[in-house]
Amino acid sequence: MSQFLVAMESLLRVISISDVIDIAILSLIIYRLIIIIRRTRTGQIATGVLLVLGAVWLSSLLRLNAVSFLLNLVLEWGFLALVILFQPEIRRFLMSFGSGKFMIFFNRNQMPQYDMEAAITQTVLAFAELSKERIGALMVFERQNMLDDVIKTGTSLGSMISAELLKNIFWPKAPMHDGAVLVRNGMIAGAGCMLPLSSNVNLSRDLGMRHRAGIGISENSDAVVVIVSEEIGSISVAIDGTLKRHLTPETLERVLRKELLPKETTEQKGLFDWFKRGGKADVEKDSK
Repeated sequence: MSQFLVAMESLLRVISISDVIDIAILSLIIYRLIIIIRRTRTGQIATGVLLVLGAVWLSSLLRLNAVSFLLNLVLEWGFLALVILFQPEIRRFLMSFGSGKFMIFFNRNQMPQYDMEAAITQTVLAFAELSKERIGALMVFERQNMLDDVIKTGTSLGSMISAELLKNIFWPKAPMHDGAVLVRNGMIAGAGCMLPLSSNVNLSRDLGMRHRAGIGISENSDAVVVIVSEEIGSISVAIDGTLKRHLTPETLERVLRKELLPKETTEQKGLFDWFKRGGKADVEKDSK
């Protein structure tokens, strides 16, 4: 311990104020770059780049000359490809500096966190009514992977979730009923949004475009997607490319609480319900 304290003391003597400022600025830049990557669907590309860099380092370490040569070629041409792929982000970044608004780069432009429990309750109420009336609906709950690119395809909102608002959005004659509603931090961030279709060729043929779009966005992100079929009125949930079909409103609420609420909140809710029932077990029947 004494040697460690001596080493720390010698290190602190070397570090100057300019070094601290330098590290702080670099940390802010790296942090904002991570936020930009999260807000777009370029996170998988960034992961792939890191894997290639790791492979280059490993091949050099193990002296795999042929593999190292090929990977270096990939890096040389990959730099040009990255400039093309990240062209919109690079342009926005340079425009922010050119317009004198570069401090926005360090600001957090995230929406405030609202009551997710209330959002889930209102969603279940709305989708139960939409299911009875056989009105098609598609709703995306954003989680860690931010979906700014999806919001840009629709109409940006910023309103609290209510059952009446959702029913009005998905009303067949409403201008935004064909698109998806995207929820961020318990609020409706966008409506009428277009989603990528699933590329899975093994999906059932009776699934329409709404279901394929819901599965598609769940394949490309960690979002939780709720779907109501316009033909039969059944409720489905898509998570990680997997579709759970023919859910009751009660099952839908349980799934949303499990996926969207913190674990502590879900456990406390379950314990509270157990006491309300007098300690009796809850036997629920889910439709298949």
